[in-house]
Amino acid sequence: MPLRVIVAEDAVLLREGLVSLLQRFGHETLAAVGDAEELVAAVHTERPDLLITDVRMPPGNADDGLRAAVALRETYTGLPVVVLSQYVERSYALRLLDSCDGTAVGYLLKERVGAVADFMATLDRVATGGTVVDPEVIQQLVRLRPDPLERLSAREKEVLSLMAEGRSNANLAARLFISEAAVNKHIGNIFNKLDLPVDTDGHRRVLAVLTFLGA
Repeated sequence: MPLRVIVAEDAVLLREGLVSLLQRFGHETLAAVGDAEELVAAVHTERPDLLITDVRMPPGNADDGLRAAVALRETYTGLPVVVLSQYVERSYALRLLDSCDGTAVGYLLKERVGAVADFMATLDRVATGGTVVDPEVIQQLVRLRPDPLERLSAREKEVLSLMAEGRSNANLAARLFISEAAVNKHIGNIFNKLDLPVDTDGHRRVLAVLTFLGA
C-alpha cells in the first residue's frame, strides 16, 4: 500500500537517496527536511502515514530528531516512526520504544538502508503498527540487561530476540526450523515467565519485546 511519508535527515545525500527509494517503491514523500524544527512543522501540516528521521539533527545537533519524534507521537498518538541512527545508542532506543507502548516504531542503524528489500519491509511493518529494532541494538541491550530474562530458556530468548526484530510467527518457525505450534508454545511460556497478564493480550507481544529491551 502506498504510504505518505516525511523524511527528516540533515545529510543531503542520504535524504535524497531516501526520497528516491520511496518513489521507486510507489510511496509519496510529502516533505524532505534537514532539521528538527522543519520536521515538526511538516508533520503538523501534512499528517503523514509514516515519519523517517535521523536521531541527531540541527538546530542542536544532539538528539533533536529523536526528541521531536517522541513528542509528535504524544501529540498524534501512535504516529508511525522509523528512527535512523549512525551508532547503537541504548538510551535513544529505549526512549523511542517507551512512547505509545512501543507500537508503530522502528530503530535502525543507517547502514540497514542499503539492504533495500528489508528496509522497505520495515517501513511497511512499522506503518501498520509493528515494532522493528535493529539486530545490533538488540544484541547490545541484551548484554546490558540480563534481568528478567534469566527466567527464560535459551530457546525462549532466541524466540523473543526474533520477535523484537518484528518477525511473524510463521517467519519464526521457518528461521528456527520448528512448527508454528511450537512457536506459539514458546511465546506462551515467554508471556507467563515475564508475568504479562492475560487482560493485556492485545499488547502482550509488544510488552514482551519492551521487557526484552529493558524498558
